[in-house]
Amino acid sequence: MKELNVFFISSPKEKQLVGQLAQVEDRIFFEYAPDFIEKSLFLSPYKLPLESGVHEHKDKNFGPIFGLFDDSLPDGWGLLLMDRFLRKQGVNVDRVSVLDRLAFLGIAAMGALTYEPAVKHNKFDKHVKLQSLADQSRQIMEGKTTDILPELMRTGGSPGGARPKVLIGINKKTDQIISGEEDLPESFEHWIVKFNSKKDLPDSGAVEYAYSLMAEKAGILMPETRLFKLNSGDRFFGIKRFDRKKNQRFHIHTFGNLIHSNFRIPECDYETFLKVTMDLTKNYQDLEQGFHQMIFNILANNRDDHVKNFAFMITEKGEWAMTPAYDITFSRGPGGEHSMSVAGEGRSPGKQAISRLGQSIGFPQKNINNIIDQTIASLEQWSEFAGQAGINEQTKECIQKKIERNIAVLKD
Repeated sequence: MKELNVFFISSPKEKQLVGQLAQVEDRIFFEYAPDFIEKSLFLSPYKLPLESGVHEHKDKNFGPIFGLFDDSLPDGWGLLLMDRFLRKQGVNVDRVSVLDRLAFLGIAAMGALTYEPAVKHNKFDKHVKLQSLADQSRQIMEGKTTDILPELMRTGGSPGGARPKVLIGINKKTDQIISGEEDLPESFEHWIVKFNSKKDLPDSGAVEYAYSLMAEKAGILMPETRLFKLNSGDRFFGIKRFDRKKNQRFHIHTFGNLIHSNFRIPECDYETFLKVTMDLTKNYQDLEQGFHQMIFNILANNRDDHVKNFAFMITEKGEWAMTPAYDITFSRGPGGEHSMSVAGEGRSPGKQAISRLGQSIGFPQKNINNIIDQTIASLEQWSEFAGQAGINEQTKECIQKKIERNIAVLKD
């Protein structure tokens, strides 16, 4: 039997034992610590209720572990790094359990949960160079190297998603960059920087940056973003982390893992997402924010809108709220459809489907029309945002045509 202690760390001085994970063969169990139950902090209210006794994970169709802890695990890119790093150490990755992977991350997991006993990692220089990390990431993605720099393993091993990315700390006054998977010195901020993958547009970083500006203009709640421009000519998209505020940590739970919906299978509808949003947050503004983000995704052709690209967080007041938007960019989606359907429509959701969904959750048609008009007004400035980000003409025109088509469908 393998055992792992789970801790909730809200700040460097506040560490609480949440409970204990255990694995017996292929069965996963979890038990809350009695003291944590008394705090009434519901970390995963739907699938791992705050109750005494042993909980067994039986939803194997969803994944190997409770969604609460799956949010601490990386996806394609981080798992690729972890597996290659372990193989280089002579480890048979087929025998690495999900608890082993959590222990490997230890205190470096995203969000507020940490895991002990953690695997001890070799020390490395905290000062990192984005160009070196980007170059090695590219070589790894192209299969040109099996070596993993320790700093890439630590900065890139925990974030979710398929695209190469790293966690950094940046001093905005000096532009000094250090590794950002753990606590940072004073004057540094926690950021995520994304690198390009082979499937991306050549200037995907600039596109995502332009989309972040356009989404904010449309009224979407966005974190701070920027383009990191290197001497090589490379430009990488960066986004400030909302699970960190200085070295304070916030608990994040993705929508998919909250309800145990596998993000790789596009089976969820925005209606479910919006109903869960209202039930969890009890906040009309969060509901409107989720609906607004749906409208933006439809019109801006962000079709990679799967269930892990929406998330909730526990605020400083101990209340659930929608997180700011993330992974907002141009995407053709699975089979040319949205990952989450709109009133059952995935390929070309029009105004009828949107209105039907909006009315089903209590939005007056006037409010729906206002959100659509506000979003269209922002998208009609695409050319300006693209110019601000320095996007090439071919990419700009390709996206322009998609946006115009989506607006036309909505106006029909």
